[in-house]
Amino acid sequence: MIKVCKVTTKKQQREFLQFPLKMYKDNPYFVPPLYGDEKKMFRDDFVYNDTCKSIYFNAYDDGVMVGRISGIIQSASNEKNNEKRVRFTRFDSIDDQRVADALFAAVEKWAVGQGMDTACGPLGFSDLEREGLLVEGFDQLSTFEEQYNAEYYGRLIENCGYEKEVDWVESKIYLPDEPDEQLEKMANYIMSRYNLHFGKAKNVRDFVKKYGDEFFELLDVAYADLYGTVPFTDGMKKMMIANFYLIIDLKHVAVILDENEKVVCLGICFPSIAKAVQKSGGKLTPAAIIKLFRAIKHPKILDLGLVAVLPEYMNRGISTAISAGLMNMLKEDGIEYAETNLNLETNFSIQNQWKRFKAIQHKRRRSYIKKLTEGDTSDESIG
Repeated sequence: MIKVCKVTTKKQQREFLQFPLKMYKDNPYFVPPLYGDEKKMFRDDFVYNDTCKSIYFNAYDDGVMVGRISGIIQSASNEKNNEKRVRFTRFDSIDDQRVADALFAAVEKWAVGQGMDTACGPLGFSDLEREGLLVEGFDQLSTFEEQYNAEYYGRLIENCGYEKEVDWVESKIYLPDEPDEQLEKMANYIMSRYNLHFGKAKNVRDFVKKYGDEFFELLDVAYADLYGTVPFTDGMKKMMIANFYLIIDLKHVAVILDENEKVVCLGICFPSIAKAVQKSGGKLTPAAIIKLFRAIKHPKILDLGLVAVLPEYMNRGISTAISAGLMNMLKEDGIEYAETNLNLETNFSIQNQWKRFKAIQHKRRRSYIKKLTEGDTSDESIG
């Protein structure tokens, strides 16, 4: 019999964190999160505790762990969208429908008890976390920002009564076969026409000092209507800035300012650290740290992290400046291609952004949805 237990002890926390690492230990496409960052979920001072309620479950079969799941009530998102949703996240399971059924029943029962009427996911505490279930591209290396999963996960989730809500697509972006001689001219024309210029900074600390506040304000405005996004809290800002100091190289950052020095557009790429953390299981061992710094200083792949434009500039052709900047980054010695990470399939402005490049769509991710009723949530196996 499948037994689902709420995670309460240190031992259960370790089992929760280590389960996917064991499942995908020899999988060449799985990239773990940083183990130390994941552990913070169980701390009283976790950065998302001010806006979220969360719960964690492990599933066992005759004492052997066979699955896990977490439920999140993201109050900021629910208030923004006038919803009563629970997010499921960190779902991992062996290929056994009984396990999936028991895990989702546990989250749904908890959610209904909290007054929720809808379940969706996989979605994390915010869009800064890993989101979406991989439904295409199982033979492709994940980026550090993504979660890998086996192909059967979709079947398990759909058999629990979930349906597609949105999809994201991902592409590899290469330099075009023929140089785009007009792109730079068009970018310069747009910059001149609207009295725009690129912001400069001496180093990352100087960048944060100069543009940090406006940077987050722009993200909140530009991402306000995108699926799954929530406003930045002070804790989220501090966490993101700390990550900047770790992996950002200003060569891969572009900030566009107007004549009043106001940030109107930004684009940030991260050096891919996927392979650097694979073998260590996301733990920062001495060997992993050496690989990490090597990947940051001499990247082969760039991960597109953030692209944001003030709404009033969306139809002014500023995307040409972003494309020109990315084109120049790809011309750097050693850079093979860029990963777009998740782009909503309905976000046509960002899809059009990649038409100037040689873009190969290689992954698709999905967020599911299910309406909840009290009758769906009884399960005697929950302990």
